[in-house]
Amino acid sequence: MTPDTPAPPSPQDFRQLHRLDVRWAEVDAQGVVFNAHYLMYFDTALSAYWRAMGVSLADLRRALGGLFYLRRAEVDYRQAARLDDQLAIGLRCRHIGRSSLSLQGAIFRQDTLLAQAALVQVWSGLEFPARAQPVPELLRELVADFDSGKEVLTLRLGDWDALGAAAGFVRQAVFVQEQGISPELEWDDADAISLHAVVFNRLGDAVATGRLLPDGHIGRLAVRRESRGSGVGQRLVQTLMQRAQQAGHAEALVNAQTRAAAFYRRLGFTERGEGFMDAGIPHIEMRCALTSL
Repeated sequence: MTPDTPAPPSPQDFRQLHRLDVRWAEVDAQGVVFNAHYLMYFDTALSAYWRAMGVSLADLRRALGGLFYLRRAEVDYRQAARLDDQLAIGLRCRHIGRSSLSLQGAIFRQDTLLAQAALVQVWSGLEFPARAQPVPELLRELVADFDSGKEVLTLRLGDWDALGAAAGFVRQAVFVQEQGISPELEWDDADAISLHAVVFNRLGDAVATGRLLPDGHIGRLAVRRESRGSGVGQRLVQTLMQRAQQAGHAEALVNAQTRAAAFYRRLGFTERGEGFMDAGIPHIEMRCALTSL
């Protein structure tokens, strides 16, 4: 490598890494990934990149009346990815032009660089044929702030009068529409006496919510599908745990859906007692001591 040659990227160069396992359908008879699938990996990671900022491409289309389309893609293959490899794919913006984003991508197996990519995404309106338009200032600031390590999501705390509409929007989408819970079971009198937390993205949309009851119970934790895997759920629970400790509680409690139990275990919660059904969904009581916060 000459002095003018940039050093190859490492996983630490990327704020967000999308992880996936190589599947049987993606490899040849020798167990090596077909070259074309690397572009699919980068495209999948691109969706995760936007989710980490709290938005989806559908959100951008709805709120800003436009979308990004791929103008150019170059892949530099270094080493082969193989069947059952656990890959980490990173993306970061290297330059924002008048109407485009220039992105650098990299695929890693642990710390080993397998492939690099240079992608150019162009912003356009919704008309056909697509025509390049200036990247909205909101998106310029969002991408620049995210890649520089700044916080791009806002967490607000308040009562039901202040945050009920936003919290209700998320809960309606997750619990009622997605999970099929009856509206009569979703809304209860506890909302009026709880502390609510809602996370908003830069578009002003609520993407996640949760509540803390006066007895230290954390509940109604919901994250919109587009924002899952971004860490926003963990941030919500940790914030509510801190507020529970400040209120004098020795432990935080949650009646977790059993499919979410592993998420709470990672935050220090442990199961207590037998499982039970609530609104037709299996639950388990979990507790976490707050002395170590």
